[in-house]
Amino acid sequence: MIKTVDQTTVADIFSINSDRVYRIPKYQREYTWGINDWDALFNDVTENDCGYFLGSYICVNSGSLNGTVLEVIDGQQRFSTLSLLLTALYEKLSALESQMELEDKTDLSNLRSELANKKQILSATGRKYDYTQRLILQKQNMNDEDFSYILSEKGVISAKKSRPLNFGNRRIAKAYRHFIKLIEDEVEKIKSENSNADDISALFSIKSKFEQAVLVGIEVDTNKDAYMLFESLNHRGVPLSALDLIKNTLIAQAATEAEADNSYELWKQILSNVGQDDYAVQERFFRQYYNAFREELNAPYKVPDKKYYLGYLATRTTLIDIYEKMIKSDYVTLLDDLLAKSQKYSLIVNNSDEEYAYTPALQDLERISGAPSYILMLYIMSNQAELELTDDHLNSIIKTLITFFVRRNVTDVPNTRKLTQLFIDVIAEAKLLQGDDIVNVIHDRLQAVAASDELFEEKLRGSIYDENPEATRFILCSIEARHQTKEIYSDLWARDNSNKYIWTIEHIFPEGENIPDSWVDMIAGGDKMLAKQYRSDYVHTLGNLTITGYNQNLSNMAFEQKRDRKSKDKTKDVGYRNGLYLNQDVVNEDTWTIKKITERTDALVKTLLEMYKW
Repeated sequence: MIKTVDQTTVADIFSINSDRVYRIPKYQREYTWGINDWDALFNDVTENDCGYFLGSYICVNSGSLNGTVLEVIDGQQRFSTLSLLLTALYEKLSALESQMELEDKTDLSNLRSELANKKQILSATGRKYDYTQRLILQKQNMNDEDFSYILSEKGVISAKKSRPLNFGNRRIAKAYRHFIKLIEDEVEKIKSENSNADDISALFSIKSKFEQAVLVGIEVDTNKDAYMLFESLNHRGVPLSALDLIKNTLIAQAATEAEADNSYELWKQILSNVGQDDYAVQERFFRQYYNAFREELNAPYKVPDKKYYLGYLATRTTLIDIYEKMIKSDYVTLLDDLLAKSQKYSLIVNNSDEEYAYTPALQDLERISGAPSYILMLYIMSNQAELELTDDHLNSIIKTLITFFVRRNVTDVPNTRKLTQLFIDVIAEAKLLQGDDIVNVIHDRLQAVAASDELFEEKLRGSIYDENPEATRFILCSIEARHQTKEIYSDLWARDNSNKYIWTIEHIFPEGENIPDSWVDMIAGGDKMLAKQYRSDYVHTLGNLTITGYNQNLSNMAFEQKRDRKSKDKTKDVGYRNGLYLNQDVVNEDTWTIKKITERTDALVKTLLEMYKW
């Protein structure tokens, strides 16, 4: 069944000494990773030591006469992402080739050979080399066509590929652009920390970290074996998590059985406070607890020339080491403090029955994905009395954070990986102040690093739903919430028994690739190619988006049907006549055109610029 199992590096997987080709079967789902996944992979590798573990992959080895072709059954998202990232590095390094020493030029050539198989060709004119694609993506949503174009356009493969129609709007292109930006930011970070570093050395250091990242590769003989193994790996026992290991260390530290039992009960209470059934939230609490209070937590350790004896920053890979040191030093004090801080965290993550004036604002902060700021909220709420902060102060701070995250999540400025350090720096300033001064410094520091009004407006006018559907939902719901009263209130964040939103984002002009004829006629006068172009340019813009009750059959209906749709029992309007403010400028229309989309976009953007101004 299993042919080989190897722990190997990315560089070995795409070895320049191998002619292996990795092919993602055409029936596999399309590339689905988004900005959170891209950031997580990039940050995990760059922020940790070389040799970071990226997981496993499963391949079927179906050998061929021209080399070995491996079908990637599990791990396709990571393979695709790593290849896009390495190609982005190749582009940035190629631009600097004229400034490189011979050794660096060889390394650059080797990077090309990791991305493409190099084959020597003898011809009448002499020796030439042909570079062919090493990773072949799935055909879904033009994934492979888009990737091939990038490899061709950046000079990685020899074949010349024309730019696919609407290339820039699809996920492969967006991932590539995002990695270019992440790499540029990381180069500047490396140079700021090392005065001897230049662009070339910084880029090669990033390249080295990703090439040395580790995966466990499993090769099998048949697709049947691959899928049996895939099912087995995904449905059997779960390995111990970081928190499991920390808990075990904690209990083992207790001197007596009674102390161990007490420690376990306190541990369970801490996890219950921050979210009993959500490991990601639990782990985030333990990281943010250390990062928020690292000055205080390191104070007892008088180690010469080492300010942060426990660790500079709590990350997923340093978490165990940091907590083991604290537990072995004084686990009783640590547990008591964790319990007190977890009670504050329960308020922050809306896991408490207690309500305060700022509770609604905290709910909105969670909805706009403001979790990186919980480190700041944990610090100031834990020290509220000492900092002379009232509940009104906290409410004002949270609303500033909401404005910051609306603008950040729409523009991606500042970059996600900068947020932890940003809030640590804000804590350092805030702890020296009190009351109004803290509110003001938080406002000023966040405004200073946020995107400009011009960039914010530009992104609001673009295909915002495609870029960030969660932020789009939040801002549409926030507009609607401004016009709700107790008499006409709808909980736009309510979920049904299947955990689906009862109120959902609706594309007025349908977003599907197969545009119904009624819409082709209305939006483009019967011109199918023009309708497709309009779909690409306008379908995800604000003016084409609204909120309706969940109705999976609504999307492709004709405009009049969507506008006048009623529930099955004919007692409720489930189309655009549902009474929401967002639909007031839609219900009286008989047709839906590009002009109306752009005019509605203008109106909504104007509203949002006012709502989320500094």
